[in-house]
Amino acid sequence: MAVQQLDEQIAQHSQICNHLKEEVGRLLVGQDHMVSRLLIGLLTGGHILLEGVPGLAKTLAVRSLATAIDTGFSRIQFTPDMLPSDVIGTEIFNPRDATYHVRKGPIFSNLILADEINRAPAKVQAALLEAMQERQGTIGLETFPLEEPFLVLATQNPIEQEGTYPLPEAQVDRFMMKVVVGYPSRDEERKIVDRMASGQPIAQIRKVAKPADILSARATVDKVWIDEKVRDYLVDVARATRTPLEFGVTGLDGMIEVGASPRASIALMKAAKAHAFLQGRGYVTPHDVKSVALEILRHRVILTYEAEAEGKTNDDIIQRILDNVPVP
Repeated sequence: MAVQQLDEQIAQHSQICNHLKEEVGRLLVGQDHMVSRLLIGLLTGGHILLEGVPGLAKTLAVRSLATAIDTGFSRIQFTPDMLPSDVIGTEIFNPRDATYHVRKGPIFSNLILADEINRAPAKVQAALLEAMQERQGTIGLETFPLEEPFLVLATQNPIEQEGTYPLPEAQVDRFMMKVVVGYPSRDEERKIVDRMASGQPIAQIRKVAKPADILSARATVDKVWIDEKVRDYLVDVARATRTPLEFGVTGLDGMIEVGASPRASIALMKAAKAHAFLQGRGYVTPHDVKSVALEILRHRVILTYEAEAEGKTNDDIIQRILDNVPVP
C-alpha cells in the first residue's frame, strides 16, 4: 500500500513539474537539459551554477521558471563595485526618532538569479555564502532566516576574464550542480530566428505552481527509495575522484589534485532521487546516478597542472571514472 501511495504522489507532483517545463517551453526554445537541471535544483533545494557564453538564454530560463511559480523572485546583477549591503541589506538611520531600522536586500526572496556572479568581489561572495549555506542573512547584529523555497541560480561567463573574481573553492562547493550550457541545435536556432522575426508578441509565462506545491514535491522526492547497492555505487563514484586506483580506474595517476568531498556524495544521492522522480519512478537506478554525476562533480574536482597540460578536462576525468567504476 505504501508503494502504491508513493506512486500516486509521484504521479501527482511530477505532473506539476511537467507543467512548469511546458510553460517555460512556451518562451524558451530548446535547452531542455538546462531546464530539467533547474527543476532538480528546485526539488532538492540545491543551488545551481549555470556556465555558458552570452546569449544562450540562461537568464531567460531562470526568469521564466521563477515567473511560472507564484513566489518571490530577485535578480542581482553583480558588478566589481558592489558592497555586501547591496545583497544582504543594511540598517537605515531615522533622524526623526534617532533609531535604526533594517532594510532587507534582494537576497530575502525565494528564487535568486545571481547574474554574472564571478564579477562579485570577495566580501560580497562571503555574504552570499552565508545565505546559501546557512539559509540566513545577518544585518548589523540581527540574523534573519530566509523563507523556503530558497534557491540561488547563478550564471557566469567562462570566456571573460577582465573585471572578474574567480569563485573560491569553498563557495563553488556550495553549488549542488554546475550546468554547462551549450549552443542550440540548427533546428532550434532556426526556430529562435523565426520566432523573433515574426513580429508577434513574446508569450507571457503563466503561474502554474505555488511554493506549497514545490515543498510538497520535495517531501515526495525524499521518499524515493534508493537501494543499498546504489548508495554504495554513488559513494564509490565520489571516492574514485580521490583514489582512482582503489576502484580499478587506471590512467589517472597524477591528474587529480583534489577530489570531491562527502558533500558530493550527498548531492549525488539527492539529485539521483530527483532525477528518478522526474522520470516518474519511486526508486533510484545507477543510470540516475550517472545522469547527474557530471553536473555534481565537475566543479568539485581540481586537476593538476600535468592534466591541464595534456588537454584533459574535468568532464574527461569524471567520464573515465563513470566508465570504469563497477555498476551494481
